[in-house]
Amino acid sequence: MLIASFTFTLMKVGVKLIPHIPPIEIIFFRSIISFVMSVLMLKSQSVSIWGNNKPVLIARGVSGAIALFLYFTLLQQIPLATASTLQYLAPIFTSVLSIFLLRERVKVAQWLFFLISFVGILIVQGFDTRISTLHLITGVSASLFMGLAYNFIRLLKTSEHPLVIILYFPLVTLPIAGTVSIFQWVSPVGIDWLILIGIGVLTQVAQYFMTRSYQNEEVNRVSIVNYTGLIYSLGFGFIIFGETFNLMTYSGMALVIAGVILNIVYKK
Repeated sequence: MLIASFTFTLMKVGVKLIPHIPPIEIIFFRSIISFVMSVLMLKSQSVSIWGNNKPVLIARGVSGAIALFLYFTLLQQIPLATASTLQYLAPIFTSVLSIFLLRERVKVAQWLFFLISFVGILIVQGFDTRISTLHLITGVSASLFMGLAYNFIRLLKTSEHPLVIILYFPLVTLPIAGTVSIFQWVSPVGIDWLILIGIGVLTQVAQYFMTRSYQNEEVNRVSIVNYTGLIYSLGFGFIIFGETFNLMTYSGMALVIAGVILNIVYKK
């Protein structure tokens, strides 16, 4: 998950570097690269590309596609670290949904820690004028669908190869993203092509390691590690995009991290 978190952050930087390319078009290019890489790797390992539990695989692809579209849209409109902070509601939704989908238990103290992190996100939104209510709703919705996708990955723990789970994302998104992109196509030029390829490759690497982590460990535990991406986002946001924040916004981010650390200590 640590590897996945870092490579996901690099992917986010790429998305912010091409704000003139529509999010659905970025997803289209990303899906092509993911599809080709997944099929080639599955063929080299003599693994069937179709998988076993097709309904859950499709559900994972759909929920992941919705989450990614919402998040890419958000990422192009607000600071990198703020978008990452909103995304980190996903582990909370992952844990809540796991109660119903995976029959996992979340103890009372953990709910308190989740609340601390959620309050931190509200502070970030309240004290950063660049973040509107619509941005907050978009971020929360993206995290909800991310949490759903993560739980589907856990449901596929014993039945599917990690690359098969990853493959179903482009299988679902390619026809949809390709069709929608026709009506708002922006032709990439120059370095745009390199960035689009990089986004696809980095996402494939991140998805693989993330899928492995969710297949091999309890959702509540590994989803928490994903918060380390906030540190990467703050660094890249400042160095590349010159993004800074006021004291209250930093305090809100600190509360998010505090909730995570408390949860980790409690679990141990």
